[in-house]
Amino acid sequence: MTEPADFTPVAELDYEQARDELADVVTTLERGGLGLDASLSLWERGEALAKRCTEHLEGARTRIEAALNSDEDEDD
Repeated sequence: MTEPADFTPVAELDYEQARDELADVVTTLERGGLGLDASLSLWERGEALAKRCTEHLEGARTRIEAALNSDEDEDD
């Protein structure tokens, strides 16, 4: 894991980047050995990454639903 100052802003990450970094955060936290402040910072980063993943997935769902509705409209 890199230092928090080296992190790319969460808003700039695509789904795969956020997912992969979140997996790294979880692994690091599970391994333990960090101080309280470092653990809390990493936990907060993980929460932000999880939220970003959800945003990407919701956006994909919206696009799929729109495409399906568009196909249904064309069939009518």
